[in-house]
Amino acid sequence: MIELETLVWLIPVFPLIAFAVILLFTTRRRALSHTIAIGSVALSWLASMIVVVWAILTPEFKSNPIHLEIPWFTTGNTPFIIGVQVDALGALGLFFVSWTVLMIFIYSTGYHNYGQPVGEKDQPGLPPQGAEHKEHGKTLVQPSVEPMYGRFFGIASLFAFAMFLLIIADNLLVLYIGWEIMGLCSYLLIGFWYAKPSARDAAVKAFITTRLGDVFMLLGLAFLYARTGSLQYSVIFSHETITSLISQSTGIFGLNAAALTGLLLFIGVVGKSAQWPLHVWLPDAMEGPTPVSAMIHAAMMVSAGVYLAIRIFPLLSAGWEHGAPLTTAMIVVSAVGAFTALFGATIALTQRDVKRTLAYSTISQLGYMIAAVGIGAPLIAAFHLLTHAFFKALLFLDSGSVIHGMEHGQMHSGEHGDAQDMFRMGGLARKMPITFITFTIGGLALAGFPLLTAGFWSKDAVLTSAYAIPGRIIFWVLVAAAFLTAFYSMRQITLVFLGKPRSEGAAHASESVKSMTIPLIFLAVFAVAIGWIGIPAAFPLIGGHVPDFLAGFLGAEGEEAVHSSVPLLASVIVSLGGLLLGWLTYRGQKDSVKDPVSLSPAVYSFIQRGYDFDRLYNFLFVRPAKWVSEVLTAKWIDRGLIDGILHAVARGALALGSLFRKGIDVPVINGGADLTGRGIQRSGAGLRRVQTGQVQQYMVMSIFVLVIAAALALVFIV
Repeated sequence: MIELETLVWLIPVFPLIAFAVILLFTTRRRALSHTIAIGSVALSWLASMIVVVWAILTPEFKSNPIHLEIPWFTTGNTPFIIGVQVDALGALGLFFVSWTVLMIFIYSTGYHNYGQPVGEKDQPGLPPQGAEHKEHGKTLVQPSVEPMYGRFFGIASLFAFAMFLLIIADNLLVLYIGWEIMGLCSYLLIGFWYAKPSARDAAVKAFITTRLGDVFMLLGLAFLYARTGSLQYSVIFSHETITSLISQSTGIFGLNAAALTGLLLFIGVVGKSAQWPLHVWLPDAMEGPTPVSAMIHAAMMVSAGVYLAIRIFPLLSAGWEHGAPLTTAMIVVSAVGAFTALFGATIALTQRDVKRTLAYSTISQLGYMIAAVGIGAPLIAAFHLLTHAFFKALLFLDSGSVIHGMEHGQMHSGEHGDAQDMFRMGGLARKMPITFITFTIGGLALAGFPLLTAGFWSKDAVLTSAYAIPGRIIFWVLVAAAFLTAFYSMRQITLVFLGKPRSEGAAHASESVKSMTIPLIFLAVFAVAIGWIGIPAAFPLIGGHVPDFLAGFLGAEGEEAVHSSVPLLASVIVSLGGLLLGWLTYRGQKDSVKDPVSLSPAVYSFIQRGYDFDRLYNFLFVRPAKWVSEVLTAKWIDRGLIDGILHAVARGALALGSLFRKGIDVPVINGGADLTGRGIQRSGAGLRRVQTGQVQQYMVMSIFVLVIAAALALVFIV
């Protein structure tokens, strides 16, 4: 029988093996590729569920989590230990990651049109263009299979491996390895259709932006290891280590070592979870296939940032106690989170693209979680992370289903247009009933519809915690963001599904295949029910009648403030009010161009462009970087200075060579050789005269030579 610790080790191994097998052997075999990929994540799901169930049923789990470690390498006389660990937070992560990843993988088979013919115009690096076929004498276009079908499942399997590795790591270095592998996979999957310039640019943008945060994170890891000699959770988060770090001054903005380390690591969180000001990469990540969007925005990548923020809460809150003023690090974290929550919500109001609306929504909801960490409620942040993973994965997969239906309608009608523009949709509730119902459930959960949806319970918990903070600025900012969230959620539902079709594509749309709709149903169940495990005991009327399982499991007793009627009323009012106002604003929408909230076109366009942060960063960073690389480095330093020096050396060498040639080579060496040659030539010409060919003459010459020789001999001998 496999031991539980060994089973934990195997959770990330299954998708890693799938990645290797698919990329090396089965890329061209579609059915085998997706079978291996889905089978691997199904095994990881099964192993995760066994671990989670064991954790729930084992009373001593909270005080004695699953932990296994081995020595990896030695630094000096100190061995660096790595291992696996599943505590309450890890079990929570395994639960939502395994479920959402499995659903996304199954959904991807239908999204990438498995079983459909190969399109005549399809080519690797571009989305499928459709396959032509004749029916009743007419040429019709039907969806075609993704040309790089196997490659997608291979890279997605590596993505799953990285997230599972990050969750079960017992130290920050192994977490960082999984963190960076996810960065690589996001680059590969956002730029999956690499022949599209926009996809290539989005992939580079995501990679560079997140790397910026990762550099600071790496500095934080190095600083922490230098101060503590370890990166293991059990060491760095211990009371003794935290106390020691608090006592160590850094001389940087008056921060102690714990706060500085926490903020350095938090910058990595800002990049990975797309918080302001490193948020700009996430909306452009929509260039990848929709299952990629679901993995990045719900199940994996951005969730990893919040997961790390919750993990490092002991560093961020070092020296803080409940009821006391927030530490400097906590103020920074809560301010960034709250501002991002409101900032992202305002931009989502103006988006026309169904996926970009959800992208800015993700930025906003992640801001909620980061704000919760900053105000001292990390386990409530974990609760919202759990609920958000399910309803946001549901919404992204639903958006992919909508886009699929629109593309099918456009192929059927011959219409050309943007299949992701919500203002070209409408009336899809009748065409796509399963997608409509599940999207509505996800949208209501995002809006925090009272009592019935998971999003209400986690969002209400965040607002309750924020209300307990003196000053309540964070609370009111989050309330405003919640109202806007409800408004744009209903805006999206109304524009996409209600009213009449505003294009031929919408009029001829059709429901997606079962491999896409069945995962939607599973996720919709979680989007409703998963929040019920966190109903606080102090909640009016029903509190205490339903056990607050999550608080006991995560050990959140005493963390949450006493439940107040003010945040509850605010949560209910902004949710219902935002939904109602959104419906009233867009219920009669007939124009496929004009947005009713566009009262000032200039302001509307400014917000729609994300407050022009892309232009600002292009002006402040991209253009100067290009100038440095293209002008300063390439033109002036490389071609001007370095090439100039090399060319000067080359010209000097040519001049010196010419001097040697004219002064030594030609007159001395060549002249001496030529003189010797001419002498030999003249001697040969003289000797040639005696070469007559007459034997008698040769005999006379021989006798003459003998006589001369004899005479000389007599002279010298005598």
